[in-house]
Amino acid sequence: MLRAIGLDKGQETAYRALVALGASEVPDLAHRLALPVQQTERALRHLERHGLAAQSSARPGRWVAAPPGVALAALLARQRSELEQAELSAALLAQEYRGEAAEPTVHDLLEVVTGASAVAHRFRQLQLGAAREVCALVTGRPHAVTAADNEEEERAAAARGVVFRVVVDQDVLGGPTGIREASTALARGEQVRVTDRVPTKLVIADRSLAMVPLTARGAEPTALVVHASGLLDSLTGLFEAVWREAVPLRLGATGAAEESGGVPDATDLEILTLLLAGLTDASVAKHLELGLRTVQRRVKGLMELAGVTTRLQLGWHARERGWVAR
Repeated sequence: MLRAIGLDKGQETAYRALVALGASEVPDLAHRLALPVQQTERALRHLERHGLAAQSSARPGRWVAAPPGVALAALLARQRSELEQAELSAALLAQEYRGEAAEPTVHDLLEVVTGASAVAHRFRQLQLGAAREVCALVTGRPHAVTAADNEEEERAAAARGVVFRVVVDQDVLGGPTGIREASTALARGEQVRVTDRVPTKLVIADRSLAMVPLTARGAEPTALVVHASGLLDSLTGLFEAVWREAVPLRLGATGAAEESGGVPDATDLEILTLLLAGLTDASVAKHLELGLRTVQRRVKGLMELAGVTTRLQLGWHARERGWVAR
């Protein structure tokens, strides 16, 4: 929790222990923390430099914790001041950049990023810098950043109010972790849709910056970063076209459904959504941990509820009746 003011986990633990004790000898504190004496002493020296601890003048070798209300408030005030200065510098640099790049050349509109770590770093930069919206097309295996690697950044962006619109390939949804990752995204408030074929991986931030892969699977990850330009407009148009044709995904984690009055229950709605996304009965049964016959029985019940005789009719009626999002 105190990483933002320059403390690592060990130093924060040492400070918390010292606060709980009020004061302590180094060996006693080391024993409490289950750390070597030298490591504990280094942590205390670091706390001393931050004004969070001090050596007792009355008893040499004894350390006293600084009152958190005073010491931490001072550090936070300094951090806020430094952050405000950084924001001001960033704004001035952005203004200078816009002035210098009023008519950028073609080379200035495109960046080629090579290497897994460089691609991953640029991707996180793009996402963390988004202020309004992130749009993404997801297909195939990730080259540089997995869903698990990116979860923390997505949570942080969502907490800032950034809207996520994501279209996933049917094969991705049907993969071993596809349903779980989609459920996690929906639980964060992201909008997720599914289509049978996504043309390319793509991420767009605030309609001002985009990133697309340049290499095929197996080659060294390379991506193209596209700045505001006609090409970016075309990529944005591509995303919107795929988004319009994709099926909105609805899973149980996004909220409860009514279970009476001739309305499908939550499990029925999950089954419908996954079938409309193109998954087979067997795949739906596997991902929802249901028996194949249970899935088929529920589909038959939905057909009876809708008063139809084919699955094609069921899909049409499901959309018309609002059982699944349009």
